[in-house]
Amino acid sequence: MARQDELPGLRALEQASGEPFRDIGMAMIADEDPTSLADLSHYQRAGRAWVITDGGPALGFLLAHPVDERLHIAQVSVHPDAARRGLGRELIEHAGGEALAAGTAELSLTTYLEVPWNAPYYRRLGFVELAEGELGPGLRAIREMERGAGLDRWPRLAMVRAAGAVR
Repeated sequence: MARQDELPGLRALEQASGEPFRDIGMAMIADEDPTSLADLSHYQRAGRAWVITDGGPALGFLLAHPVDERLHIAQVSVHPDAARRGLGRELIEHAGGEALAAGTAELSLTTYLEVPWNAPYYRRLGFVELAEGELGPGLRAIREMERGAGLDRWPRLAMVRAAGAVR
């Protein structure tokens, strides 16, 4: 669980994790403001902000909230210096365990279809695409917000998997 004193560092971590988007022509994503301290505090107080460390500052974090009877992953970020070590997968598996403990059977998220560390990565972790007609009202609202923010400049989709689908 993220501690209150870790939250400012999570903002810097999120900014760093966005930098690789610049290298693939998605500077708008790299330039986005990180999650506000108020929003991070909300997730932390709700018990849905998890970090992964190696004994020092957070190397990655995951934020989640209930949407359409699923635990929705709102943000998962891993510092680029800690990439390719399975930390994102560990965070997602932890969220899945938390979802199961709360009686929620599935995880959901929205992501970029063609970014290698987005949809292709999540597919390897057991997530499958939801067609627009399969979205519940909460996921539809999230997708509308993303469209309104211009995020659909690059193809996006919603994905789901069983909370306990360990890969």
